[in-house]
Amino acid sequence: MLSPPLSFSDLPGWAQDDHRAALAAFLRHCGDDVALPEAGRPAGRLGISPAALRHACHAGAGAMADGSDAAARRFFETMFEPRRVLADGFVTGYFEPEYPGSRHRDAVHATPLLRRPENLVALDDANRPAHLPSDAPFALRDPDGALVLPPDRGEIMDGALSGHGLELVWLTDPVDAFYVHVQGSARIRLKEGGVLRVGYAGKTGHPYSPIGRVMIERGLAEPGTVTMDVLRGWLAENPAEIDGVLRRNRSYIFFREVTEAGPDDGPVGAAGLPLVAGRSLAVDAAFHAYGTPVFVSADLPAGDGRPARPFRRLMVADDTGSAIIGAARGDIFFGSGRQAGARAGSVQHRADMVVLVPRGAGREAPR
Repeated sequence: MLSPPLSFSDLPGWAQDDHRAALAAFLRHCGDDVALPEAGRPAGRLGISPAALRHACHAGAGAMADGSDAAARRFFETMFEPRRVLADGFVTGYFEPEYPGSRHRDAVHATPLLRRPENLVALDDANRPAHLPSDAPFALRDPDGALVLPPDRGEIMDGALSGHGLELVWLTDPVDAFYVHVQGSARIRLKEGGVLRVGYAGKTGHPYSPIGRVMIERGLAEPGTVTMDVLRGWLAENPAEIDGVLRRNRSYIFFREVTEAGPDDGPVGAAGLPLVAGRSLAVDAAFHAYGTPVFVSADLPAGDGRPARPFRRLMVADDTGSAIIGAARGDIFFGSGRQAGARAGSVQHRADMVVLVPRGAGREAPR
């Protein structure tokens, strides 16, 4: 799944990257107060150990104290070896949107974002009942103590979880709410005043299906052309389609109020750390350990209708998502707000993924 070790000189654009910025992103995983979800877990399917990544922290702190880009580059070239992911790579973009909302339902604010139910249980081979599918990642514990499949998006839209006090905040537009699910976080500008930040707290575990496929199936767009803006424009022109189209994606995300990130920080990713625009990468956590450096090479749109230009950047695995499946699948975090959204929504491109593997005993046998 990974190539033999490469030379850093084999990576076009490596020498031109801002290695000090990449090092700062990596070092966020090194703090004594960082309690990552990966802690104590075995290596992912690529065999990279979270413990081996943290072993590089001391040298990384020394390189950052030096203050030069040369020291940061030398750190990565000394402590890691580059290995290409031997699969067809593909990247999309995501961002932290900002939408209007209210803490209370009214005639304008009628679409909720829901908290994680207290009875949502993560399944594994030890607790999964025989009557549930072998690939079901979550279940709900009913009042009798039995584990049952959670409702999917359509059932939740029909009220399957109503009456349980799960409503965290109410939005004005169901399409806005859907894209909060896609992005995994948002800033909600409250009618009552102030801003509420929400972040990922769990999911039902039903399969993710891109709703843009409906336009392709109807011959309204070619594959690879249905960006977020294109789809939102079509739904705005065809509001009667919204309910049926949203139900196409059975996956449903739960949220929590984010209070640990400062107002100038990015949203908190699955690794428990604020994301860094242009350096944080969402990955399939079954393959990648959080904190792994990944060099991404792609030709991406520059925004504002300008032609694509090379994107060659060392990023850090900080997050995950329902649609991010496979060792060479990545989602680039572009930041917060409208401009970041415009850039993120235009990215659906092939990419080359090179993982930086800790030298020495930093890689276990892939699973």
